[in-house]
Amino acid sequence: MNTSPITRADCHGDERGLLQVEDALRRMLEAVTPVRGYEQVGLLDAGFRVLHEPVMSLFDVPSHANSAVDGYAVRAADLPSSGQTVELVVVGTAWAGRPFTGRVAAGQAVRIMTGAPIPTNADTVLMQEQVEVFGERIRVNEGHHAGDNIRQAGEDLKSGTIVLALGRYLTPPDIGLIASLGLGEVKVKRRPRVALLSTGDEINPIGRPLGPGGIYDSNRYALHVALNRLNVKVMDQGIVPDDPELLGEALSRAAAAADVVISTGGVSAGEADFVRNVLSSLGEIDFWKVAMKPGRPLAFGRIGGSTFIGLPGNPVAALVCFFQFVRPVLEKKMGVTDHPPIPRFQALSLDRLDKKPGRTEFQRGILEPSEAGEWRVRKTGPQGSGILSSLSQANALIVLPHDAGSVEPGERVDVVPLAALL
Repeated sequence: MNTSPITRADCHGDERGLLQVEDALRRMLEAVTPVRGYEQVGLLDAGFRVLHEPVMSLFDVPSHANSAVDGYAVRAADLPSSGQTVELVVVGTAWAGRPFTGRVAAGQAVRIMTGAPIPTNADTVLMQEQVEVFGERIRVNEGHHAGDNIRQAGEDLKSGTIVLALGRYLTPPDIGLIASLGLGEVKVKRRPRVALLSTGDEINPIGRPLGPGGIYDSNRYALHVALNRLNVKVMDQGIVPDDPELLGEALSRAAAAADVVISTGGVSAGEADFVRNVLSSLGEIDFWKVAMKPGRPLAFGRIGGSTFIGLPGNPVAALVCFFQFVRPVLEKKMGVTDHPPIPRFQALSLDRLDKKPGRTEFQRGILEPSEAGEWRVRKTGPQGSGILSSLSQANALIVLPHDAGSVEPGERVDVVPLAALL
């Protein structure tokens, strides 16, 4: 790992010389490798896992030409010419599970339901709304074309094609697609083991009365749920007090069992922030400060064979850093190579957004369409990194670039919907 010397810059001081967000993420991704190993799991357990090998179609999907609508299967040769009509005799019915077994002769039609195989000799389906029915006969007007309303065999998938690539993060539509191939199991990569712990004498577990200066441990709960959404194996290590010896033991124990160790708190420049110093004695530090707000104190390194990420203690900063850094790192650890990018687009700012050049800022916003359909965004109020309600109320992050200054109302800003990150 490429290590950098530790500097003693004031946590609230000059941002010069700090890693920019993009550089920090690049260094983190370059430093991690996917986990090894795989398992074969049933399809119902494969959701949000990562494919270990490609999924290939062994037959055409659909396997036979079928009707896209409820209507009547006919021969294109019997369709009327311009300005004319024809009458056809209905000789049977084709159902999705009970095909019509006869042949469609000249002057004949077969009542057909959506999904039913196309009867022999028929090559066109007329929608039931487009014909007149007279007992066992139908009247057909002009305007129809050969092949109308037929889903051809292999229209969805051709036999022998790769359906889902190696490294695909399997979503519900992917699971349905695999099921349509008749596959009940798939090979998926091993889930990364992620150890999660909170640090600080002021951190209290839920259920214990708060003492002077105490706060409840919100970070571990929020991050645990965020990790569950990625379907990694979470190893909850609880709360570790501000004691270097206890902290060293906890980090060593976590690193021995996990692929990734995530802590919150203890990575700034305060006298009681021990994580950074303990990490220096146990392993390696690549960096521990990033030019961003919230989330400036961010430690990244290794303890033995485990990747270490030290998140800030303030709850908004911890979650924003999770979205920006931890999630992409874990996706690489999971072996994800086939994943759609996170959407980012521009919206009209309704508020003044204060910002200093020299750092990337992630402000919390409420994204909504105007009556004209244009996206606009307003901030959720005070943007302090300890105000967790500002993130709970938000549905988007407003991303203000490194070199940008303050934004005036009516200017456009980049936004990332939180739904794409959660």
